[in-house]
Amino acid sequence: MPSFDHEAILELFRRRPTLAAELARDELRLPVPGHVQVADSNMTEVAPTERSADLVLLFSDLAGGPPRRAIIVEAQLAIDADKRRSWWWYLVGVHTRHRCDVVLVIVTPIPAVAAWARRPLTLGHPGASLTPIVIGPDAVPVVTDAAEARLAPELAVLSAMMHGHGDAAIDIGKAVFAAVRDLDEDRAALYTDVVFRVVHAAARAILEGLMASGAYEYKSDFALRYVAKGREEGRQEGRQEGRGEGEARGRALAVLAFLSARGLEAAPELRQRVLTCTDLATLDGWITRAANAHALVDVFGE
Repeated sequence: MPSFDHEAILELFRRRPTLAAELARDELRLPVPGHVQVADSNMTEVAPTERSADLVLLFSDLAGGPPRRAIIVEAQLAIDADKRRSWWWYLVGVHTRHRCDVVLVIVTPIPAVAAWARRPLTLGHPGASLTPIVIGPDAVPVVTDAAEARLAPELAVLSAMMHGHGDAAIDIGKAVFAAVRDLDEDRAALYTDVVFRVVHAAARAILEGLMASGAYEYKSDFALRYVAKGREEGRQEGRQEGRGEGEARGRALAVLAFLSARGLEAAPELRQRVLTCTDLATLDGWITRAANAHALVDVFGE
C-alpha cells in the first residue's frame, strides 16, 4: 500500500491540476494550454506486465479538445534504480497514447532524492538522454502568508510537506489553517490532516494548542485510510515499544517548545527531566498546562 506522504503529494496535484505546470514554469519554457484534466495513468498494453504512472495531466486549448501537452507527475520518496528505469516507459506510453508532447515531473520533499532524480538517465543510444524536471524543497516556496495560502491552498500544503521540519513549520501551519476556512469540509479535513502529519513534533503541539485540541485525531477518510491503518499494522507487527519512545520524545520537545513560546526558560536540569520522561500521560499534562502557563510553577507545580 502506498504511503500517506506519497498519496498526499499526488492528491494535491489532483486537486489542483495546474500545480505541476505552475511550479515547473521555468523548466517548461513554453506556454501551457489553458485547460487541464487528469487522465488515466495506466500504460499497460497487451503485455501482461502492468505499468502505471502516478498521475497524468493532459493540457488542451479547450475543454474536450485534443491534448497539446501532457505532464507525468511522480511522487518519489526514496532512491530506487528500478523505478528510475520505468520513467522512460511512462514517457513513451503517454506520448503514444495521447499523441502530444510529454514531460516528466518528479516531486519529492527529500533533498537527496531530488539530487538523485535530477541525474540524466541514458539508454545507450546516441542522443537519448532523459533528465526529469524535479520539484524538491528548493523549488517550492515557504508559504507563511494567509492571503497567499487562500489563493493556492494546495501550494500551501505542499509547502508544509517540503518545509514542515524547519523553523517556519508553525507559520506554514497557521497559513494553511487560515486557508482551509474557505474550503469544503472534505478538503479542509484532508489538508489539516496533512499538516499535522508532516510538521515536526514541537510545531504540531503548538498548532494543536492553537486549535484547542489536546491530542489531534485525524478527520479525513484519506488520512484514516493511510495513517490509522498504518498504526494498526504497526501494533500487529509488535512495533509499539519503539513508537512509544518516539511519541514520548516528540511530546517532550513539544513541552519545551510551548515553554519557549510563552517566554519561559527551563534550567538544564528541568530540560533533562522533560526529555527523559517516558510517561505519556505526564507529558500530555505538561503540554496542556504549558499552553497557557505564565510561570514554570504553573506547569510543574514546583
